Amino acid sequence: MKIFYQLTFVITMSFLMVIGTSSSAFAQANDIEGGPLKADELLKDPDPNVDGQRESHADNKNWITKWYGPDGNYENNGGFPASAPKDLIDEGTNGKITQVELSTVAGLNRTKSFDMKWKAGNGGTREWTVFELDPADGNNMNRGGPIDNIDTYGIIVINSPVAREAIMSPAHDDHAQIWINGEKWYNNSRWTGAARTVLHNVTVELKKGANVVLYRVGESGGSAYINLHFDDDTHDAVKIYPNKSNDQKSFFDEIQGFLDVEPVGKLATTWADIKRR
Repeated sequence: MKIFYQLTFVITMSFLMVIGTSSSAFAQANDIEGGPLKADELLKDPDPNVDGQRESHADNKNWITKWYGPDGNYENNGGFPASAPKDLIDEGTNGKITQVELSTVAGLNRTKSFDMKWKAGNGGTREWTVFELDPADGNNMNRGGPIDNIDTYGIIVINSPVAREAIMSPAHDDHAQIWINGEKWYNNSRWTGAARTVLHNVTVELKKGANVVLYRVGESGGSAYINLHFDDDTHDAVKIYPNKSNDQKSFFDEIQGFLDVEPVGKLATTWADIKRR
């Protein structure tokens, strides 16, 4: 009998260890580390990328509400699978700047000198401005225009007192792409399930000073949202802009004091990203 109980105990403990290990592995399955994305990963989805990884972040208080970008969407994109490989910033500026370059300080500064000029059927001329989105709204991408077949670009600038790792949590419907300081850190064609639900928490690197984050979401039909927050420690330590600004001039007034301009073109991923358009 004693041997039986000892054997039962060993089996039980082994089972609990397996369950615990599996649970731990599952809990970490949606964490993405090791970025930025390499040249052959720029349009690949994370793996795994399944419903069971979805996390509700509805209670998080750090969802970003203010963005800088074109004052309207790119329209009639043909559905996000068709639009995702295209560089719509390059298209709208006639080659003056790419979306990769737009995620740098130098590229951001250049938006002061030109408007976006998409074709009339794709939204026409768009001025750069500050706009506000409600993270709880599952259709916050619509912005008064068509609700289907659209792309939205939004920019924030993070002023970090030190170089640091941060955890970035995006929620999107449908195809999301995120660049930071000229490098692509996230690509996912799968919608996250709800406006404040995430599939993946992404570990990213922020440098000391200004960090430019460019967030793009392409939508085909149904809900349309673009949301983002970082981990609590990062939100406590950094300043995120736009803050009090409400237009282009006041936005640059907020950030101009800490922008360190680097030359456009010295980006390892620029050419690889452009080739995939």
